[in-house]
Amino acid sequence: MSLLPDRSSRRQWLAGLGRLSPLVAGATLGWPQLAHAGAQIEEPLIDSVRTALSAAVFNQEPPVPSFPDTESRLTYLRWMGAMSERLLNKKPERAARKEFLQTVWYEARRAGLEVSLVLGLIQVESNFRKFAVSRVGARGYMQVMPFWSRLIGDGDAGKLFHTQTNLRFGCVILRHYLVERENGNLFLALGRYNGSRGKAAYPDAVLRAQRNWHHPAG
Repeated sequence: MSLLPDRSSRRQWLAGLGRLSPLVAGATLGWPQLAHAGAQIEEPLIDSVRTALSAAVFNQEPPVPSFPDTESRLTYLRWMGAMSERLLNKKPERAARKEFLQTVWYEARRAGLEVSLVLGLIQVESNFRKFAVSRVGARGYMQVMPFWSRLIGDGDAGKLFHTQTNLRFGCVILRHYLVERENGNLFLALGRYNGSRGKAAYPDAVLRAQRNWHHPAG
């Protein structure tokens, strides 16, 4: 027996669903949660970027930050406490929240990016959903396109749902766009990341979202 409504009811149901945002619609259907994202463009990568991305594919454990002194560690712990509280409604499970924030901190700083910027981008791209999938197939927290896994790994796009792999890819790609492609122009780099280079809507959205995650340590 079909679990779907009859044809007439289905049309009404889909019409109502069409008025929902893509995020809500995906959750209602029970499909992998959709994200409203653009599409990065496949382009050549310098060797250092390839190496950085390849290394993340084989890391299975969350990275552990190291600190030069006690004060630096305390600064990190204060940041972690503040961000954990702000993220509570998105990630209610403490262990998942800790792993996510620990990895964001590590990967953003490794790439030379502001942690608040990366969190703002994640908010816009996936709303902090690990298994988000966009209409064009971008995956995970930072909505990384599947072709990246083919360029530097074995082509298994499923690995882009692994937390560190996804955040490493997203941070390294954004850094690559910012430094190598756009000469430090964050507006253009964010647009390139989203596949909407030169248009204001996406960079503006990320920079607005970044304000939610400002902290002296991030």
